Amino acid sequence: MARSAKNARPPGPREEAAKLSRGFGWLAVLGVVLVLAGLVGLVYTGVATLTSMLLFGWLLLIGGVVGLLHAVQARHTNFFWLGVVVAALNIAAGVVILRTPEAAAEALTMFAALLFLTGGVFRLVGSLVVRGPQFGWTLVQGAFGLLLGVLVLATWPSSSQYVIGTFFSLSLLFDGLGLVATGYGGRRIVGLVSDRLTGEEAGAAERTEDGAAVKPVQPE
Repeated sequence: MARSAKNARPPGPREEAAKLSRGFGWLAVLGVVLVLAGLVGLVYTGVATLTSMLLFGWLLLIGGVVGLLHAVQARHTNFFWLGVVVAALNIAAGVVILRTPEAAAEALTMFAALLFLTGGVFRLVGSLVVRGPQFGWTLVQGAFGLLLGVLVLATWPSSSQYVIGTFFSLSLLFDGLGLVATGYGGRRIVGLVSDRLTGEEAGAAERTEDGAAVKPVQPE
């Protein structure tokens, strides 16, 4: 057994390149799945909103339970009651979202609209006061955020049926495109490196064969 373990040859560069190529391939596949999910969510924004709220509620609930278990394990420390309070708030928020996902979507939509509104106002005022090198871009960002916040608030609460789902689907879409680009680029780079290693090994083998062919025979 020891001799076989000693004789086991570690994976070479080409084997490692093949593993990296497969890993990047699976990364691209995951990206394609996310892109498809984002496109479906953009078509069915209502379903995407409900799905995102249920997912958010389960994440809060599971995170609260895990935090409560950690707090119980650390009950002899000074942060025990803080951990218990935070875990209880997460569990309560998760239960409320799971029981009333529509109302939770309305509240989150209102919060997002207020964030867009205040962020747009601050960007507009800051760009007009500072007038830095990015004045035009900051002004456009502020105007866009202000307009988006006004539009969402003007159609609230009916806008809560599609705003969260649209943002969630766009996030999936762009994350998927990023993973596809990373996987494709990684496989291409690994392929170039593997081809170069193969060429170097072939050149080394040819030089070895040429050296063996011209090697003089030693007299007996």
